[in-house]
Parts: sequence; C-alpha cells; structure tokens
Amino acid sequence: MYAVFKRELFSFLSSMVAYITIGIFLLVSSLLLWFFPNTSLLDYGYAELGGFFSLVPYLFMFLIPAITMRSFAEERREGTYELLITKPITLWQIIIAKYLASLVLVLFALIPTLVYYYSISELGFPKGNIDSGAVIGSYIGLFLLGSAFTSIGIFASSLTKNQVIAFVICAGLCAFAFLGFDYTGQLITLQKFENTITALGINEHYVSISRGVLDTRDLIYFVSFSIVFLLFTKLIMGGKK
Repeated sequence: MYAVFKRELFSFLSSMVAYITIGIFLLVSSLLLWFFPNTSLLDYGYAELGGFFSLVPYLFMFLIPAITMRSFAEERREGTYELLITKPITLWQIIIAKYLASLVLVLFALIPTLVYYYSISELGFPKGNIDSGAVIGSYIGLFLLGSAFTSIGIFASSLTKNQVIAFVICAGLCAFAFLGFDYTGQLITLQKFENTITALGINEHYVSISRGVLDTRDLIYFVSFSIVFLLFTKLIMGGKK
C-alpha cells in the first residue's frame, strides 16, 4: 500500500501539472484576498479570514478535480492498471493509497496559505488581533472539505479513461454536494423539509466547523461522506476488474 501511495504522490510531483495547479490555486486565492475590490481584506478593514474561507471551497471545485482526475483514468488509459492489480495488494488498499496521496497534495496546497494568517495577524491593530480559534477551526473544516472532495474525485476518475471527463464529473459532483442541497431545500414545495435537506449537504457542516466549534456530528458526516464515495469507487473498479 505504501508503495502505491509513494508512486502516486511522486508521479504527480514529478510533473509540471502539480506545480501549475497548486500555483494557480495560490495565485487566485492571493488575488481574491488582497487585490480584488469586492473581496480584498485591505478594503474590508478587519483582521479576519472569513472571506478567504468562504471562497476556497469554490477554488477547491477546480483544484481537487485537477489533482484526482488522473488517479484511475490515466492508469486505465495507459494500461498500467492491469499490472497494478496483479500485485499482492487488495483493491481497497489501492483505492486508499491513491486517496491519501491526493489528499496529501491538497494539504500541500493549503500549507502556504498559512502566510495569510501570519500577515493578517501582523497587520492587525494591535498585532495578533485575530481570532485564532476560528482560523484553526476553519482550516480543519477546509481539510475535511478537501477530504470529501478528494473522495469524489477518486470516484469520478474510476468512471472513465478520459481525464477531462473525470475532471468535469468531479467538478459537477463537488458543486452539487456543496451547494445543491441548499438550493433544493429552498424550493417552495420542499420548504417544510428545508432543514433536513440542507443538513445532507456539505456546506451546512463546513460552515458549522468554520465557526471554530468542532461538533462530532460534523466530523462523522465528513468521514462518512468520504467512506461512501470510496466504497462507490470500489464497486466500480471491482466490477471492471
């Protein structure tokens, strides 16, 4: 399992795609945080990262599909998947290894954004005037959100040999999982069930954790969400095997 994890991680890091993808993510998040008029913290005037954490989920809808789209799609396109499944390793271990490797890449993309926290802490008056608890909670929420989106990406990659199609499927599923339940619950005919339907979506639980309060219900939701999509991946790949 470790060999597959290492191979998956280093194969991505050895290509320019990794650096371009993560670089674009950091560039866009920096522009949104510091320069764009409607989202700039310098115009907002308060030492807090709420705007950043509300924008990153939308950037994740493009970053994570770009990271995960090659997981199984490239293996099947190049014919290396057949070689992989002949190794003394179970299908479940292959899926977990690829999932963890992609999740590490998401973590690599998040780590440089800690500079934003340091910068805002220094710019605050007085220095350090920032709600660190809320920031920590929001980063935990981002990591859990990334883990959920990554499980969707692994599943999408198992559906096709075409990486572009895998990207589109993942982006669409991530958008629906994050926003779809909120919009569905607001339909006139479903308003009596709005709270129940909204609770099924990712956004409700992400916002809850971002407040800085770690609720076991939210943690269970994200873990269960990831497990369900990894199980879907196992069913798909098991059938093709």
